[in-house]
Amino acid sequence: MNKFDRRDFIKLMGAGAAASSVPLFWPSAAHAQKMPKNFYDMPINGNARILHITDIHGQLQPVYFREPNVNLGVGDAYGRPPHIVGKKLLKHMGLQENTPESYAYSYLNFQNDAKKYGKTGGYPQIKTLLDMLREQAGGIENTLTLDGGDLWQGSGTSLWTRGVDMVEASNILGLDVMVGHWEFTYREEEVLSNVALFKGDFIGQNVRVKEDALFGDKYATMVERYDGRGLYNEDSGHAFRPYVIKEIGGARVAVVGQAFPRTANANPQEFFPDWSFGLREDDMITLVENIRSEEKPDAVVLLSHNGMDVDIKMAERVPGLNAVFGGHTHDGMPKPLKVKNKAGHDCWVTNAGSNGKYVGVMDFDIDNGIKNMTYKMFPIISDWLAPDKEMTAYIEQMRSKVYDEKIIESRVSKYFYNPKRAGKTYKEILDEKLAIADRTLYRRGNFMGTWDQVLCNALRHEYGADVAMSAGVRWGTTTLEGEWITMEDVMTQCSMTYAETYVQEMKGKDLMNIIESVADNLFDPDPYLQSGGDMVRLGGMDYTIDPSKKLYERITEARLDNGHLIEPETMYKVTGWASVNQAPDGRLMWDIVRDYIIATRDKDHVLRLPKINHPKLIGVSANPGIADYPGVMS
Repeated sequence: MNKFDRRDFIKLMGAGAAASSVPLFWPSAAHAQKMPKNFYDMPINGNARILHITDIHGQLQPVYFREPNVNLGVGDAYGRPPHIVGKKLLKHMGLQENTPESYAYSYLNFQNDAKKYGKTGGYPQIKTLLDMLREQAGGIENTLTLDGGDLWQGSGTSLWTRGVDMVEASNILGLDVMVGHWEFTYREEEVLSNVALFKGDFIGQNVRVKEDALFGDKYATMVERYDGRGLYNEDSGHAFRPYVIKEIGGARVAVVGQAFPRTANANPQEFFPDWSFGLREDDMITLVENIRSEEKPDAVVLLSHNGMDVDIKMAERVPGLNAVFGGHTHDGMPKPLKVKNKAGHDCWVTNAGSNGKYVGVMDFDIDNGIKNMTYKMFPIISDWLAPDKEMTAYIEQMRSKVYDEKIIESRVSKYFYNPKRAGKTYKEILDEKLAIADRTLYRRGNFMGTWDQVLCNALRHEYGADVAMSAGVRWGTTTLEGEWITMEDVMTQCSMTYAETYVQEMKGKDLMNIIESVADNLFDPDPYLQSGGDMVRLGGMDYTIDPSKKLYERITEARLDNGHLIEPETMYKVTGWASVNQAPDGRLMWDIVRDYIIATRDKDHVLRLPKINHPKLIGVSANPGIADYPGVMS
């Protein structure tokens, strides 16, 4: 297998960052909405400040990202944040409509507000804000910067550099501690190499080395090759440090790491054959008890990629946690949720959204324990923050790297790299204009998004299939109506290390069982049994779903676009991508989507979507987690 030349890349990046001083991002005339006075001011309230970002998904540049209008809660999560959307969310959080906060935290008036306020996020802007917040805290010695994972994946440059671009950018950002999830969709060797390159701490109490690996020669060889990395503790089997103790503002704060527990179910195990995952609640309880008794910290916080509902349950069941800084479910929560644990103590549960839209700030007043806590989450309105020059120079230089035969895009050797892209810079590839969007293209939401429809249509166009399936992942940025869809937009929807496509014959009953299983992962009342994603997207068919029902009772009335019922014993031609099992042999998803957009755009270069396969929803009309649903519901 060809390998990415990290040494040359890192050398190039270092030289480029030092040489360039030309900013990439400046406020535009179209986005000239004036920033409210003191919008980013937050003098420290206490002596220890924790800064939190999560689920960046490789987005180094400012993006549009529409928040969901469907985020249904079931069981105990019904009507509880984050399962409140739109006007009800704003009311619950004490926020006003037609404000920067409304634009940041809700889907309301998204198209208009996006033009009014501009893009969000961007590492140069995040760096500027973090530095401001560090200064307002009295200096970096009073702060700790955390990342909740899903950092190294989600863009063309992250794929082509195997996550190195994000590691280097995070070092410039001053990131202190992180956990992982999609990080593990690179191969073990690549993960370990990136961990070594990362200047902070990569932690995870629930990532273990499998016993058969410990007793064989393979893992010992790997550990030796990487100078001891990959095996933190042979006795416990921890692959990474389970926690770290950091001194902040004169206080000692323990940070416990929690990777996504269901990584081995959600992602191909071939990438991490020697590691296992899991929730490991009992281990977490024991670990926190030991930290409290042996380390005597002033505070214990959990840096988690569980998803917010899981974090809430864990905060209730694990005594000794003061706060949870969560990720995975992309819930931008302007206020934390106060949870009582079984010992009767308060724990604050937060989630800092996704795609670089937010920075969460938690201030502790610590003196022999926590005396007070203050929290605020800042939306990153990109045009309101001057881009950091060092970060801007790094990104510019990185995007000038030339695509070549060392690239690895796939598990399948014939798709390692695409010769059609060879010789072009990353920027040239990603800036390619494909078509004009006929509506706002978005992804996030429990059910079908417009970007999801594009993906499904592309698959059906490629394979002539009856039905297309696309995973309900929560990453993927937004394209505004009337704007050009670029190759960069496509890559933000598809960039993963297992993007091979497939087509196969499938019985109707097997197709329905897949849909039911995914629905159970999303709507099981017990958050410990959920996976945290959204419903599989289905193109070419409609169905009816009642989320309140049990497994194999939720899905009814499934029909093809031609009106024909899905029959149990009838064979259907089904296409999809992102198989977590054996790698299929079909073309990579982003190439299929690109070619489809170009092939089907009209004479004016507009991509038109004649139909969106919104499922019919039953029993959700009173749920505060749904509003302005474009399909049928009751």
